[in-house]
Amino acid sequence: MFLSELIPVSDAKKTIYNCLKEPVIEEIDLENAFKRVNARKVHSNLNSPPFDRSAMDGYAILAENTFGHSANNPIQLKLVDSIRAGEKSKVELKNGEAIRIATGAPLPAGANAVVMEEYTCLDGNLLDVETAVFPGENVSSACEDFRKGDLVLDNGKLLNPPELSIVASAGFNQATVFKKPRIGVIITGSELVMPKNDLQGAEVINSNHFTLKSMVESCLAVPEMFHAVDDASLVKDMFTNLLKDYDALITTGGTAISKGDVVVDVAHEMGEVLIHGVSIRPGKPFAFAQIQGKPVFMLSGFPVAAMVQFDVFVRDALLKMQGLHVKPLKIQKKASKKMPSSLGRTDYVRAKIEGEMVHPLKIKGSGIIRSMVESDSYIIIPENQEGIFEGEDCVVLPYQSLKA
Repeated sequence: MFLSELIPVSDAKKTIYNCLKEPVIEEIDLENAFKRVNARKVHSNLNSPPFDRSAMDGYAILAENTFGHSANNPIQLKLVDSIRAGEKSKVELKNGEAIRIATGAPLPAGANAVVMEEYTCLDGNLLDVETAVFPGENVSSACEDFRKGDLVLDNGKLLNPPELSIVASAGFNQATVFKKPRIGVIITGSELVMPKNDLQGAEVINSNHFTLKSMVESCLAVPEMFHAVDDASLVKDMFTNLLKDYDALITTGGTAISKGDVVVDVAHEMGEVLIHGVSIRPGKPFAFAQIQGKPVFMLSGFPVAAMVQFDVFVRDALLKMQGLHVKPLKIQKKASKKMPSSLGRTDYVRAKIEGEMVHPLKIKGSGIIRSMVESDSYIIIPENQEGIFEGEDCVVLPYQSLKA
């Protein structure tokens, strides 16, 4: 299958997004919900905190008893009870009394403040308070976080530790999340072998196996890796089998913009190739198909081109497939040197950020893996811009901001 006209990056992205289905929802234990995407609005079943509680280890008191007192003029109070965390006092505090209290314990009736232990001196059941405190000091008020019925978490939020904490505090031990897509990843190439130190003949290490597996995992999806030799019938059999069980396929190799490319030809035979060739550097031979209603991303076999194509076209799609809409943080830096480009083409230049400057790497070529290791960002030269001059502001996309 051969399409002679390169399409803009923005058009390619629209085509891909239009083919994505709504993500599937499932219920899981909150215990297993880290880095999952919340699929429903969470309204609290509880008040949080459920009662006024001590924010410190110290003594529950009536704040007014301490007014005008200090280390030079302490107030003496009578100790009448002690409350540990998880306990509730049955004693109602009266004027001139104090109750020892642990952090998190409910404030006893009659108290309105907690004085820190550091500002007290206990002798038997007599407590000297050597500072003045105000009503509410060192007290976490009931409902100060949220009330029963409050919206505590919106849908589409990634469940990181703070989100898990608030869902649990709202009274839930399960989470409604979007299902993680299962991705079949096919690395094509008869010459490819797994890592070893005695390569024979034209053998090449299959580095894309590890690259694509980790990139899919960085998108929170679940990859399973396969290797295919350059044989159309074998690739077709693999497509047929994997499309039954996986939500999407990703391939590398066999996408060059010419006739006779195994992967693209098989995709054309089995479904509809919607993209074959994008006006981007590196990564021009990117292809995309829809087969049996499922997306198939076809990446270059060259490692750097495959990584760029994944970051530009695949990453956001995999996140959208699980209900997560992430907008990568693009920043502005000054270019340390001139970078030529061509109108109508979007360039993703490997670069290194240093303060307010960004340095494009001298290393070129879609097979130079070292260029990705030594860089930390892409300089994006848009299709309507004919290069960037030295010292000119440019758009930079840090690799770190691509992570979910």
